[in-house]
Amino acid sequence: MPTVIIDGHELEIRSDERLNAIQAAKRLGIEIPHYCWHPGLSVVGSCRMCLVEAGTRDPKTGIIAMLPKLVPACNTQVRDGMVIVTQSEKVRQARAMVEEDLLLRHPIDCPICDKAGECLLQDYHFRYGQKERRADLRPFTSRRRDLGDDITLFVDRCILCSRCVRFTREISGTSELLIAHRGTDQEIDVVAGFPLANKLSGNVVDLCPVGALGDKRFLYRQRVWFLNSHPGICTRCATGCSTWIDETQDTIYRIRPRENPEVNRWWICNDGRYDYPHVHSEERLLQPVRRDGQTRVPVDWAGLPREIDARFRRAGRLAAVLSPFLTVEEAYLLATYVRQIDPEARLVLGPVPKTGRDERFAGGFVVSAEKCPNRRGVEAILAHFTGRVAAWEDLLAELAAGAIGGAWVSGGYRDPWVDEATAERFAGLEVLVVQDLFPSPLADRATYTLPAAAFAERDGTYVNRDDHLQSQRWAIRPPAGVRPEGGLLWELLGRQGLYDARAVLREAAAQVSYFAAVGSGPVPETGFNLKVRLLAATLPAPEDAPAA
Repeated sequence: MPTVIIDGHELEIRSDERLNAIQAAKRLGIEIPHYCWHPGLSVVGSCRMCLVEAGTRDPKTGIIAMLPKLVPACNTQVRDGMVIVTQSEKVRQARAMVEEDLLLRHPIDCPICDKAGECLLQDYHFRYGQKERRADLRPFTSRRRDLGDDITLFVDRCILCSRCVRFTREISGTSELLIAHRGTDQEIDVVAGFPLANKLSGNVVDLCPVGALGDKRFLYRQRVWFLNSHPGICTRCATGCSTWIDETQDTIYRIRPRENPEVNRWWICNDGRYDYPHVHSEERLLQPVRRDGQTRVPVDWAGLPREIDARFRRAGRLAAVLSPFLTVEEAYLLATYVRQIDPEARLVLGPVPKTGRDERFAGGFVVSAEKCPNRRGVEAILAHFTGRVAAWEDLLAELAAGAIGGAWVSGGYRDPWVDEATAERFAGLEVLVVQDLFPSPLADRATYTLPAAAFAERDGTYVNRDDHLQSQRWAIRPPAGVRPEGGLLWELLGRQGLYDARAVLREAAAQVSYFAAVGSGPVPETGFNLKVRLLAATLPAPEDAPAA
């Protein structure tokens, strides 16, 4: 097996692997600083911050011969017998010189820069820069111009790493950005008449190692050191991107991509990035409401679950609508609860919102036309309990026939999803429970209208359209008066203690064959593909190699 020596440590790599020195060193826990290199983009080797010493070790004699000049680690593919030195005096001087050169023309406006606290230029200056500044401090101007509706450029902060330019050419495939002019006049700009307006444009802010590119919706709103970052899952479409939810005091300030090589790699679309204002909308349902005749009366949660349970048990034939916005655990508990009362209860999949067609980008990123996070997971629950996946339209037909006495409808939709005519079909029910984020014609007709939790307020698991399962913990607490679906259903089923999403997932895995690959262990942070893991578990074990 090929072996590389980095700072005296040996690293074995597979013969089919292509790693540069930065990636190889990272496996040993060694940081090689860099600005222009990014694992998802092409290599340009322009910043020179990653210079290292390189050489080879003779396999026969063990003699090491080093190259006379430093080489860029980003553009150096490691191979068997290679020797890399990242901490020599020669390397330290080179890094300090790069830092000093960048700061000669960089405005020292950290107190007003949104990137302060997570800026590589700041971090690298203190780790690798000169101990003292040798150049005079000069007054600076901060030129700013808009690149598009969401992104602004602080021209003087740019270090010309070209990450943003390469992103628009290689990942979004839209090529709006370029490096204009020549020499010391070079700067980032947009092609005339083509503002930065593609659906992946927000990623250039994440890519920027300094404060040159700013997100207008986050600009000057919060200091990053006050934010708490929680791993999350985007629920805006069926791609199910891994995200970071950044919040403080239960207010979401931004959503960023979280690296997941099997789902979204390093990117998210703008739809998912800016999919949080509705969480704090004043239009949200925030208190349970009971319908008494023609009046609707706010009620407290105390005793309400028992009251709903009693009404359901007297209603006769039951039905439940499992929204594709529910987590796997919530869908499983709702189906279990309704079938516990009525073993023949009708279980159906809620409306699956779709918009246009899938949007595919040059780098392979897909924005799904299906605008819900968990259709596949809910379908598996329905198939387990009923043997098929009944649609919303099937329930409407049964309502018209008068075959249903009570129904529980879960929502979670951001946009209007049910009209007056459809809501009218539920008018003859003995009891109707609607749990949703926002008011709707159906919620207005419900016997009990219950406020639902938003995506960042719930524990649970989603399965994207490619059968990739991911779990998340709540990032913010729901507003006062809102009970997440999982905790409410847990209580209705008479389970003791606090709601435990992980325990429910294990139970579902033991009962539903689709989730069998989950097993009893923890779900990895990036999740796993259910079908791939199930297939691997059913393949025969490889035979032992014959003795030599």
